[in-house]
Amino acid sequence: MEEALLRSLTPSVLGVLVRRGADFAAAEDAVQDALVEAVRTWPADPPRDPKGWLVTVAWRRFLDATRADVARRRREALVDEEPAPGPAPTVDDTLQLYFLCAHPSLTPSSAVALTLRAVGGLTTRQIAQAYLVPEATMAQRISRAKRTVSGVRFNRPGDVATVLRVLYLVFNEGYSGDVDLAAEAIRLTRQLAAVIDHPEVAGLLALMLLHHARRAARTAPDGSLVPLAEQDRGRWDTTSITEGVEMLQAALARDRLGEFQAQAAIAALHADAPTAGETDWVQIVEWYDELARLTGSPVVRLNRAVAVGEADGPRAGLAALAALDDSLPRHAAAAAYLHERDGDLATAARLYAEAAQKAPNLAERDHLTRQAARLNARRCP
Repeated sequence: MEEALLRSLTPSVLGVLVRRGADFAAAEDAVQDALVEAVRTWPADPPRDPKGWLVTVAWRRFLDATRADVARRRREALVDEEPAPGPAPTVDDTLQLYFLCAHPSLTPSSAVALTLRAVGGLTTRQIAQAYLVPEATMAQRISRAKRTVSGVRFNRPGDVATVLRVLYLVFNEGYSGDVDLAAEAIRLTRQLAAVIDHPEVAGLLALMLLHHARRAARTAPDGSLVPLAEQDRGRWDTTSITEGVEMLQAALARDRLGEFQAQAAIAALHADAPTAGETDWVQIVEWYDELARLTGSPVVRLNRAVAVGEADGPRAGLAALAALDDSLPRHAAAAAYLHERDGDLATAARLYAEAAQKAPNLAERDHLTRQAARLNARRCP
């Protein structure tokens, strides 16, 4: 409970320090120190006003960290601005912080990484997995971003595209396990859609709603993953699906196609099918073609290969997969699925076991391990 509360308060506290003149890197360090202190002291002595407590402690940490003479004089001037005891104002600065972190002095990839770490609450390892790079590489990228913006006044917000990318990655991390992150990403994207009339903002919100609608059906009572084809569609949230489809249709009507609209269109086709067997895989392949054209992403082409296997048969899917680098994440899992559909159970079982060793999380590893065991049992009754 305390961890969830601290996570929800972090962006707002960070926003207070930035507005009061702290540069971003120093403000983030001060907030992290305050969070550590909260974890240490709150269980025994919980504050009446958690946000006010965090603001006060973080601000003091910032002042204590300023050592040089010029910085010392600046610190003395700012002491008078220290928040007075009492309830802190209720202001949601999170979306503003997303824009501020997308600073023009940063490349889009560095801005996304910095925002995910400082505001989104993701670990360096989680961000590295999202970007398909080693953790050490991502740590260096975030450190460089912090140095770049050190001392920069955050009065030039970045562009919408970078903020959308951050929200998308935060949602994906939440969708793979943390409900709070997914819900927070949807909340912030709703805020953004309310103030910015842009088809890609609507496309991203539609995509989130369509995916989030399936959450209740994605896991079994024992916590194991349930593949899309095996999910109980009666447990899908039809209200969210209807809202997402209507939002997507309005965005597509503006004829300014972007990658989030294309992804939402694929999700909508899955949501529209009464059963897995009635999925319109031909249209899904066509949308993957559009998405590959827009992004050039090899991961998109991998997903397209699986869709081709559904539309035109497993051998066609395997042919499409053969053109891709087999080191791609989930390449072995896709190949295993297509080989199983083609009747080659020995190869499929071996590939499922290989994919399990490379799985990014425990739930996915357990699912793939069970798939390998299931096929081995069929081969050796």
